[in-house]
Amino acid sequence: MLNLLWLQSGGCGGCSMSLLNAESPDVLTLFENAGINLLWHPSLSEATGDECITMLEDILNGQLRLDILCIEGSMMTGPMGTGKFHIMGGTGKPMTTWVKELADIARYTVAVGSCAAYGGITAAGANDTDATGLQFDGEVAGGLLGKEFTSQSGDQVVNIAGCPVHPDWVTETLMSIALGEHNDEQLDKFGRPRMYADHLVHHGCSRNEFYEYKASAVDMGDRGCMMENMGCKGTQAHADCNTRPWNGQGSCTNGGYPCINCTAPEFEEPGHSFCQTPKVAGIPVGLPTDMPKAWFVALAQLSKAATPERLKKNAISEQLIYPPTIHKRKG
Repeated sequence: MLNLLWLQSGGCGGCSMSLLNAESPDVLTLFENAGINLLWHPSLSEATGDECITMLEDILNGQLRLDILCIEGSMMTGPMGTGKFHIMGGTGKPMTTWVKELADIARYTVAVGSCAAYGGITAAGANDTDATGLQFDGEVAGGLLGKEFTSQSGDQVVNIAGCPVHPDWVTETLMSIALGEHNDEQLDKFGRPRMYADHLVHHGCSRNEFYEYKASAVDMGDRGCMMENMGCKGTQAHADCNTRPWNGQGSCTNGGYPCINCTAPEFEEPGHSFCQTPKVAGIPVGLPTDMPKAWFVALAQLSKAATPERLKKNAISEQLIYPPTIHKRKG
């Protein structure tokens, strides 16, 4: 059995809420099947107060083995690097100190969500709490534990980025660890598991036909592609949200909202409204990751010239107006 400890720091708890929606199997069944013993989780465990503190001390004293340390929420290192903006209740010791000490002896360390990975929403704006991620501060390697940190397994922190994370991203990562199959080669340059980060949100998007013909939405609720006007970053965002739907069928773009690239470091500070596409000379600044700007402009002009009338009208409508034409066989 692998012992897993889950702690929450600066954040909303949304990643835990998402994890509770895991299906086929549910998260507790998965833990049982994978041979994972949940030592403690703030929403799933009965132990509180002195019981929890005693358990943490037993881990640090070597009386209780810690195989997987999961941290949800950012590391609030302020003021002045003391970490005293977040004291773990009943201990008088900053959460940042607890995390450092536990990470030093954990076999694997996992950041659950973009806050724990990079600082996330908690680090937005003036960042008065000096929030940071476990091994990244935004796009810069370092964070609380430092660029060179490795867990007892010799691996870096696993950054299951997302705001919130898809429950399957967490369960599949934990399964990989439990099966002894995890290593740093399975992570991208920002420490994200490649099983979802090697995909783009654009893949499988239900609006792809509108994208191909550059038939764009103008207002929220329109059916067209949201890249040109509505701030959608699905062609740049590394995640499989549209090929691995949430709760069986959901995703941001399916729900009519643009992808804000929440798996990326510093997504919380785009410099403009999430629902606005910045442009230079009428050309969107954020283009598909693999396409040179000149190619995109040429392709867009050709595509718009060939756009079927039904797509032009459906793109700026909240409901389907014109279905595809039914072609009859000749003769």
